[in-house]
Amino acid sequence: MAYVWIAELSPGSETSQDDLAGAGLGQGFDDQSLAEAWLGEYYSDLADLGVSSVSLFEEDRLVYGPMSLEAM
Repeated sequence: MAYVWIAELSPGSETSQDDLAGAGLGQGFDDQSLAEAWLGEYYSDLADLGVSSVSLFEEDRLVYGPMSLEAM
C-alpha cells in the first residue's frame, strides 16, 4: 500500500499543483516511516512554497492530519 502526503495551501498562495508535484508531494511511499522521514527532510521547502498543512493518506484512508507545518 502506498502512503501519500496531500497539501493544503495558505490563503493567497499562487503555488500550482505542478509546483507541489515538483517538490515531491503526491509521490508514494512504501511505508509510513519513509513518508514521515521524507516530510522531516522537506517540510521547510513545502512551507516556502506556501503549504500550510499536510495530511498523510494510506491509499484513500486518512492516517492523520491536517498537520500544520508551522508547528514543525
